[in-house]
Amino acid sequence: MTAALLLLLLLLSQAPSTSAADHQIDGDDYDDDHHHPARYSRISAFVRSRHHHHHHHHHDAVGAGASSPKPRDSKFEPGASAQPFALQTLNGSFVFPDGLPDNSSVLVHAFTNSSGFLECLWASAESLRTLVEALPRNVVLLVLSLDESAAADVAWLRERVDAAVAHSGRWDLQERIHYVPVQVSSLGNWIPSLLYEWQCDDHNCGLAQVAFHCTGWKLPLVVKRLDARYDWLTGSWADQPLSLVDGGDGCSRRRNGRDDGLAGSVAWVSVAGKCSYFTKVHNMMASGAAGVLVHAEPGASLQDMNCVGRECDTIIDIPATMVHDNPDVTAQMRAGVTVNVTFQHTPSPTFFFAIDPQGRLAETGWFLYPSFNFLAWQAQWFNYLGGLYMRLADRASVVSVLDNAVMQGEDGAAATVLLPPDLLAYNVLELELALSCPGDRDEACAPWDHTVHLSVCCSPAGELCSTELGRWITPFRRRVGHWLTDVSPLLPLLDARTCNLTLRTVPWAKPWRPTLNLRFSRRTQLPDGALFPVKVKPLFTGGTFNSSYNKKYLPVLFSIPPATVKVELYAVITGHGSDEHGCGEFCVTSHHFVVNRRFTNSITFNNAGTPLGCAERVTTGVVPNEHGTWLYGRNGWCDGQEVEPWRVDITSQVERAASNTVAYYGWFNGSDPNPKQNPGEITMSSFLVFYSERKR
Repeated sequence: MTAALLLLLLLLSQAPSTSAADHQIDGDDYDDDHHHPARYSRISAFVRSRHHHHHHHHHDAVGAGASSPKPRDSKFEPGASAQPFALQTLNGSFVFPDGLPDNSSVLVHAFTNSSGFLECLWASAESLRTLVEALPRNVVLLVLSLDESAAADVAWLRERVDAAVAHSGRWDLQERIHYVPVQVSSLGNWIPSLLYEWQCDDHNCGLAQVAFHCTGWKLPLVVKRLDARYDWLTGSWADQPLSLVDGGDGCSRRRNGRDDGLAGSVAWVSVAGKCSYFTKVHNMMASGAAGVLVHAEPGASLQDMNCVGRECDTIIDIPATMVHDNPDVTAQMRAGVTVNVTFQHTPSPTFFFAIDPQGRLAETGWFLYPSFNFLAWQAQWFNYLGGLYMRLADRASVVSVLDNAVMQGEDGAAATVLLPPDLLAYNVLELELALSCPGDRDEACAPWDHTVHLSVCCSPAGELCSTELGRWITPFRRRVGHWLTDVSPLLPLLDARTCNLTLRTVPWAKPWRPTLNLRFSRRTQLPDGALFPVKVKPLFTGGTFNSSYNKKYLPVLFSIPPATVKVELYAVITGHGSDEHGCGEFCVTSHHFVVNRRFTNSITFNNAGTPLGCAERVTTGVVPNEHGTWLYGRNGWCDGQEVEPWRVDITSQVERAASNTVAYYGWFNGSDPNPKQNPGEITMSSFLVFYSERKR
């Protein structure tokens, strides 16, 4: 896919009441994105709105295209051991690491009333629901405040959590969330230094603000703001001052924007009125406004403005943001005084960091919108890594291929390795890949998601030379990817003691630093643990997913080698690109392998196009909180994850004493693909694998 997400400025300045109840616009029905029948439409509209940008790139990224930050000296590096500390909390004393339960991670949150993003994060009942329902039970959360009002701040934050806990019954959280009533600047330990060193002026961190300028005011009035949801409104605010014009409640369209000054101005719109945020912004866009400034009801908290259901099908190309109600601004406009606005972003200490169960410092990535889901996903990632480390502790013969190598350009990263002399004794081959990047922080990583292929060649003159052994998708600007992929059926590709392996992605991508190991072991558990893959037969590859896609595939004839006791179908399939249906990245495709014209073996990628399809797979290895659209489900893959091979036992479908056939076809929406424009691609490698009880 070729679209790129904009950097989103989301946050604030002066803070009125943060304890007000959530405000809901009357007359709007809530629609859960997970169950929306046109789940792809919102993603499609977002993709189309950005499609003309970065057309030379393969996927989309929030902030992609921005220049890489300059290297800087660092006192606190992710991965370094966290030093001991003690904090006085509302629950008593918390001591790290002595007071931490075994196998627990620590999430540290620094609140400030100057952030519109954090205000919404804590004021939203939906956000708090995700905290109490999704946070793993082996997590300790430390809640701090950057403000002088720290004691009052954390008391209110605890009230918010207690109310959510009472509703959910997660009483265990009250013992695992610790509230520190002392301002960060007075903690007397290393935590303030880290918060300031890891300062953030990017997406949903730092302070997003609006400055009001009015004749007669000595100084501008600067207030915090919360921009609309990143994948709904992708327009950005102009750098120059814009005039502010009263737009009422925005529920009706102006007849002529030029007559009332809306054209080219920012509409000052009340959250009141029986219409949705979409209606307000759409009406103001139709009236010629350059953007919309929605002001909350008096005393109400800032809200996460978003589209709902079919509203998301309509592309809106102006920005919108929410601020608190300000009677002075309204009074000046109604008195005929010119009010101008500018939009700014002020860096701040980071709002979040973590300590993993191994006691190491960790970044928590980007929070794309105000939801505690992002904290929960980070904690789930730590638990995934814990399971991975246990698997890596299993006995295996390990061959190091790459060790923090540089992968970039046409050549990628390559190495020639010597395989174990007793290779025939193994029937398990796993690929361990850790994907880091230059520098020591996420911000130094490549901004785009791209496919990574591992090819192997052990016999340069053989037909299987340069066959794909593994496939991954890079994350958006995160350096923590780590996966273990079982590719045991492809062991026959390693048919010599010396093999060349090459790991590469698109040549224009910025560099990654991969560490790759081959892990050989033997599985002896029944029912097929004693079997060894002895031969692989290449089948079908992918191609352009258009009306001719299925016409090029002819059935493959094959016979069963002697002593074969099992036959398996093995395929790695991913969809990329974006036609009018979002194919192949965001559309649901199905892939069908027909054995002997009778037995159809199919896989359907139903996860494609779902709003949280990949976010819900953090527990299986999706890198969380990436700096891009990582949450959406994709067609056979997720950003920041291995591509899991699909394996089907077809032993009962083949004839041992006769010739067999296998045919293939791929469908979109139950039929042959037939895009009208920009057809996507299916990237596929597929094999028949023959197993024997004998060693190779």
